[in-house]
Amino acid sequence: MLKRSFERRSPTCGMTRSVNRTGSTKERILGAAETLFAQRGFDGASLRQLTSAAGVNLAAVNYHFGSKEKLVEQVFRRRLDALNAHRLAALDRIADQPDTRLEDVLDAFIRPALELSHEGGGSLFMRVLARAFAEHDDGLRKFLSENYGHVMRQFTAEFARLLPRLSKEELYWRVDLMTGALTHAMSGIGMIQRKSDVSERAHREQTVQHLIRFAAAGLNAT
Repeated sequence: MLKRSFERRSPTCGMTRSVNRTGSTKERILGAAETLFAQRGFDGASLRQLTSAAGVNLAAVNYHFGSKEKLVEQVFRRRLDALNAHRLAALDRIADQPDTRLEDVLDAFIRPALELSHEGGGSLFMRVLARAFAEHDDGLRKFLSENYGHVMRQFTAEFARLLPRLSKEELYWRVDLMTGALTHAMSGIGMIQRKSDVSERAHREQTVQHLIRFAAAGLNAT
């Protein structure tokens, strides 16, 4: 479980990155928390590091969030609420339609996520998301499942409609592996890096198209 308060630890030199001091106090705290959670994990982030990076005092953290659990949840909500709203809006336009292709559903799932990862701080958030699963925190996993599990269920239902020959277990395996490939692409740590003569937008579109083809082949494999 997440600790209910920040431990008072001396900051490690070079580990904490200051965030933009403009914007609301709440946004500065969220930005600093995202950076620290990506660098040090949820238990490793200290109160001193957070307040120093955000340029706030303890009272401000307590006022806006009340507890560490709530702060962690808000870090996720800040990114995932908008991401999944975009995903579901795209899915609603094509779900249950006779001419919907597997690639259309994959586009609705993949494109908003890659757009997020290329926004300011998006790739950093991917590291935070990876830590949520790597650290095996049951409380955080429950929060993510309760608040965002319905998104994956809706996409999986559409995959099942388009791939009726797959058993439920086999479909879940393939969707899980496809999601892993997407997470890897979002992290930006793979071998394929943007070339200097390719724009950010063009590189993102290349990634989307490659990933859709890869995922479609995996989901459709005999």
